Amino acid sequence: MEWKPTRWYDTASEDAGRAAAAQAAAGDPAVVIVAGGDGTVRAAAAELRDTGIPIALVPSGTGNLLARDLGTPLNDIPASVSVAFTGVDRTVDVGVAEIEDEDGVRQAHVFMVMAGIGLDARMAQETSAVAKKRLGWFAYVTPIARSIVANRLFHLTYRIDGGRSRSTRAHTVIVGNCGTLTGNMLLIPAAVIDDGLLDVVIMRPAGPFGWAQIGTRLTLQSAARRSPFTRRWLSRSPDLHALGYVQGRQFEVRFETPHAVELDGDPFGHVVRARISVAPGALHIRVVAPPSTAS
Repeated sequence: MEWKPTRWYDTASEDAGRAAAAQAAAGDPAVVIVAGGDGTVRAAAAELRDTGIPIALVPSGTGNLLARDLGTPLNDIPASVSVAFTGVDRTVDVGVAEIEDEDGVRQAHVFMVMAGIGLDARMAQETSAVAKKRLGWFAYVTPIARSIVANRLFHLTYRIDGGRSRSTRAHTVIVGNCGTLTGNMLLIPAAVIDDGLLDVVIMRPAGPFGWAQIGTRLTLQSAARRSPFTRRWLSRSPDLHALGYVQGRQFEVRFETPHAVELDGDPFGHVVRARISVAPGALHIRVVAPPSTAS
């Protein structure tokens, strides 16, 4: 296969790279190589979904959660670029968040990893880009600790796939397309990026003991990826009230007071209502080719 000359498009801080991705797509490329973190990939996905043009990832952000989920080489630029030319295309789902603020202004944005309200959104809002660049995921320690100590719960009403409405109080709500958090912590064991479903996590700890339960469960879920014994133990353990999971194609939620929302680590203001859905197979991503079985 012959490759035409490579074209370079600089990203702009005010749009996280969306304009650059639109320029790239207009040139009908064979593949678009996206160098950046999850926020940059999200911006590119907003332009490239449903085009059939594949994205190749060169991870250079703080979390790089999508790259980790897909097995893209980390901290190795030559290897990442090599995947763009030698890998295979994988069709993945895209999350779509339709949000409404207290003034009734509505916006729609895509995400690839997670949408978060509560702790997740405050982490994105309170952690500066400079701190993330210098400290990596350790920059999130202070906002996490502050939020856990305060343990402020808020009231929400939600429904899944147009079903009956449910009310609860929660500290954090996360809608995931992928399941792993910063620090390689497995939050959503059932999350699969190409299953046509979203997984919702509702954290509702009743004080320090509830947070201890959540911390223990997340630690065990992360360990279970390497330990068959831990997997078996978890499969038989009871569900936690402090950590609830639901799954579906659409999650609708409304709040009594405005709450901050984040998408793939970027803050998107405060909302009173949101409808978060999945667009199955809307994006192609170039991933590492499986080992050859030829003898």
